[in-house]
Amino acid sequence: MDPDVISDAPGECRKCGMDLVLMDMGGGMHGGQESQEGHAGHGKGAEQDFKQRFWLTLPFVLLVMALSPNIEKWLGFGVPFAGKEIVTFALGTVVFLYGGWPFFKSARGELSRKLPAMMTLVAFGIAVAYAFSVATTFLFPGESLYWEMSTLISVFLLGHWLEMRAVRGATGALTELARLIPPSAHLLRDGDAVDVGTGELKIGDRILVKPGEKIPIDGKAMAGESSVNEAMITGESKPVAKKPGDAVIGGTLNEDGSLTVEVSKVGSDTAISQIMDLVRGAQASKPRVQLVADRLAAVLFYVAVAAGIGSFIFWCFASPHGAIFAATVAVAAIVVACPHALGLAIPTVTSITSALGARNGILIKDMKGLEAARKLDYVVFDKTGTLTKGEFGVKKIIESRDNEVESHKVHKVESQDELLMLAAAVEVHSQHSIAAGIVDEAKKRGLSVPEAKDFRSFSGKGASATVDGKRVLVGNKRLLDEQEIAVSASESDETGTPAYVAIDGAFAGVIFLEDVVREESKAAIEKLHGMGIRTAMLTGDTEDVADEVGEGLGIDTVFARVLPEDKVDKVKQLQDEGHVVAMVGDGVNDAAALAQSHVGIAIGAGTDVAVQSAEIVLMRSDPLDVVKAISLSKKTNRKTVQNLAWAAGYNVFAIPIAAGILYPSFGILLRPEWAALLMSASSVIVVLNALLLRRAKLS
Repeated sequence: MDPDVISDAPGECRKCGMDLVLMDMGGGMHGGQESQEGHAGHGKGAEQDFKQRFWLTLPFVLLVMALSPNIEKWLGFGVPFAGKEIVTFALGTVVFLYGGWPFFKSARGELSRKLPAMMTLVAFGIAVAYAFSVATTFLFPGESLYWEMSTLISVFLLGHWLEMRAVRGATGALTELARLIPPSAHLLRDGDAVDVGTGELKIGDRILVKPGEKIPIDGKAMAGESSVNEAMITGESKPVAKKPGDAVIGGTLNEDGSLTVEVSKVGSDTAISQIMDLVRGAQASKPRVQLVADRLAAVLFYVAVAAGIGSFIFWCFASPHGAIFAATVAVAAIVVACPHALGLAIPTVTSITSALGARNGILIKDMKGLEAARKLDYVVFDKTGTLTKGEFGVKKIIESRDNEVESHKVHKVESQDELLMLAAAVEVHSQHSIAAGIVDEAKKRGLSVPEAKDFRSFSGKGASATVDGKRVLVGNKRLLDEQEIAVSASESDETGTPAYVAIDGAFAGVIFLEDVVREESKAAIEKLHGMGIRTAMLTGDTEDVADEVGEGLGIDTVFARVLPEDKVDKVKQLQDEGHVVAMVGDGVNDAAALAQSHVGIAIGAGTDVAVQSAEIVLMRSDPLDVVKAISLSKKTNRKTVQNLAWAAGYNVFAIPIAAGILYPSFGILLRPEWAALLMSASSVIVVLNALLLRRAKLS
């Protein structure tokens, strides 16, 4: 939606002069969600207005047609009576004033902005027909154009009504999102659930969400367990398990359990509101091709006026067929050239694209970024948290062997599981990501982790505790050196992050951990290669660790030991080589690189969707969504080209035919009402073609 026609207060559209109407934002977005006024031409109000004017003027149009001499001649009978011309004038005037009013009002807005376009052409065409008819009624004898003008207005009203109905279906993304929020919530007060409006909730309130209900607002689960379907927000197809402490998103569906939720965000801070802001911004942003379409539409106005005047002069003077014939052709030429299809060709695709993306967890901040995505030939991934989970997993466990050097003390353990169990007993008290990886591996193996006593943490180095009467130390090489514990030759050349384990002052083994690669990463790389797109990975890891991950995933280029501030230089390096580059990162540490790239893609935004440095925001931490975003770009471009080709091609053929080029040889003449129908049909066609994008599957 054009930002020029959105306002926080009632009034007239600054673009066309039509009344602004309240945007339908759904029943659940009151309280914290500002209401806005939108262009009547894009809202349900104008759609109803055109519908009403069409039906109210239709009887008058039919009467004008019944009284027309030409219609009577075609039908072979008429109803002669005194004052027939005056009655026809009166009926035609009602149709002209009441039916034509929205076109004149919109034309006034266009002219006030010095941007004459479709409505100006429509108003000009019906005004010429009416003025000529009045002149033949009162000033000089001749055949009027009342029935042509009336049917022209009727067809325009019908066409705009149907067109707006189609456009409303194409641009309903904001309404769809708003309707995800239920209008009421079960607020817990003194242990009882009281139904209140969602907009009345405040941060800190606790609400009850029953099975099968939508979660009304963002918050944190405080009690209960359930599965929540978040597909409508994040695009995640599988229900997500929720337990106390987990975040929940307003608008998602609680499936099989009751949850007590504490409200953490309200109003514009909620995920739905942020998504709506991004969708609104995407619909307001214009791809570069829209600028071309706008310029063509502006030129087309003058082409239409020139075609109308030129055809009148030709048929009236150069090839005399009479003023009535010349005026009919002129009006048809003006009407058929209305650039409405050209004006709708891109915005309808843009609106549907933003809605389709949002349903797939792909939020578009700027259409120029999505437009550029179809040209990508290099995608750069930040490793940690993007290709990997940012969580450590155990890669290999090596227990101590017989002492190879007599001066080295070693503690023999019975098995790898014993070593892991003792280390997990210590690390269960630690918050470090390496500690979490060790504990998770012990749980996966079904080990019974004993209780640890006398826990002590060594900042940045490790921790120790007493487990089953043994003093267990888990940490890095530096910690063991400080404790004067020598590491035996059992330490291998394995890549990864080592966690050394010592028992009672003697080396017992080492646990190698690595950042867990996402299951979807390899498939994403393969699909990008299938599109002809090369890939790169940025990481601060050492070359051996980086190369191992890169080779496993099939990455084309690996940049290792890259500091956060140096990531932007790597993106520049690829750009200097002539590549069109996308950067995929978490939107925080990668902000500069995201901004430098041709297309910045922030991945794994979750509920924090207001990422400033990216053109595209992915709700999930799934590299396959990068492929979907590029696929969306390509499909959007295809629809854009189709719509532009139709809208421009239609005018290339329609204007000469309406101007009468086929009349001398074939006797084919396009009457004004048929010209209006053809023009409206062309507009509806581009909208319906854009609507087909809704069915597109992204892969």
